[in-house]
Amino acid sequence: MRRLLRQYLPDRDTIHRNPWLRPFENSLLHPRLWQLNRRSAAGAVAAGLVCGLIPGPLQMPGAALCALLFRINLPLALVTTLYTNPVTIVPLYLLAYQLGRWLLGEQGELLLPPAFDATQFVAWTQGMQDWMLATAHPLAVGLLLLATVLGVIGFFTVHIAWRLNLLRQQRRRRSSRSA
Repeated sequence: MRRLLRQYLPDRDTIHRNPWLRPFENSLLHPRLWQLNRRSAAGAVAAGLVCGLIPGPLQMPGAALCALLFRINLPLALVTTLYTNPVTIVPLYLLAYQLGRWLLGEQGELLLPPAFDATQFVAWTQGMQDWMLATAHPLAVGLLLLATVLGVIGFFTVHIAWRLNLLRQQRRRRSSRSA
């Protein structure tokens, strides 16, 4: 598994050669940020899944900050945030909104944003603001729950997959020794 991940993840020298990252070189070149073991990979996947739900362009900086704080694999944490993209973010946010409504016990129909009307731009802007305020609390609660669930699932999935891979390698070695 380590060989497979190393094929696709950047190495320390890539960071060292990048002039934009030179001011952060002391922090970013810490050896534990580049180790690839079960603990660092599981933590990186969990951090990437959690930070992938952060809105806007703050996903990768959030994952990098988590990697620096928890000393987990930096490249894997960054790559894992890419599960959210323009195709997947809307269904994930709708799921988070529904989870938030369910947790908060909100009943009724799903609130939809007002239709855009260029002739009534000011009224549309006010309607959008009202809609965003009405959906903010359930969405925030749902995002926290969804991020937690995805992070825990990702963490344990990597631990289990890594362990199964080790067991398979041990069986192969034993069978090759006996043959």
